[in-house]
Amino acid sequence: MEEIIIKTPEQIEGIRQSSKLAAKTLAYIADFVEPGVSTDFLDQKIENFIIEHGAVPATKGYSGYPKSSCISPNEVVCHGIPSSDIILNEGDIANIDITTILNGYYGDTSKMFAIGEISSQAKELVEITKHCLDLGIEQVKPGNNFGNIGFAINRYAKAKGFSVVYEFCGHGVGLQFHEAPQVDHTARRNSGEIMKPGMIFTIEPMINQGRPSTVVDREDGWTARTIDKKLSAQFEHTILVINDGNEVLTEIEE
Repeated sequence: MEEIIIKTPEQIEGIRQSSKLAAKTLAYIADFVEPGVSTDFLDQKIENFIIEHGAVPATKGYSGYPKSSCISPNEVVCHGIPSSDIILNEGDIANIDITTILNGYYGDTSKMFAIGEISSQAKELVEITKHCLDLGIEQVKPGNNFGNIGFAINRYAKAKGFSVVYEFCGHGVGLQFHEAPQVDHTARRNSGEIMKPGMIFTIEPMINQGRPSTVVDREDGWTARTIDKKLSAQFEHTILVINDGNEVLTEIEE
């Protein structure tokens, strides 16, 4: 089993700065998310903002991924490739996922955007998903098991009539894009390794209206959609375990 890296104070500060930039990029792009824009237009804005701030987008070129962000509308669960052919319309919801590399350190975050007025069902899904992330973060403290993050998320989502995607998970981050551990969002209570100060990882629950399964587009090999074409939502933060709990590195005052 791959060892979970305990970051040094210097590394933590570098990851903190990269995480703040990722969060600022999400805040910046919000002004451009509106009906009629293409996801490629948003991606170009994101790339320019990241580069102007002395960093590079981690996704571009990662295992052949072609763009600087992932933008996943409606039934797309994750890894939606921005395209000039994908136009956001009134009533859509979309996740924008950004990872920055600043001075060699990674920060990773995503959030949902409502395009104009959205349905009450879509609004409920987005609100439940955000609360799932908050419940997961509440579990982050020294001495707790990683599995309790997913247990709290899964219990709440299912109680509200939604399902949790099990084919994708959160992950260690900071020195690399993906490190140990995997953060399972449907884990059993008190399972997994023990959290210790200095560990940094993402929590990124993907919550579906319908079934939890996904299917990846054969054409591009990336875009994961709900198997029943119902809506999906996701929020993500990069979290640091500290002595008395946690610090959400990708949280900023917008």
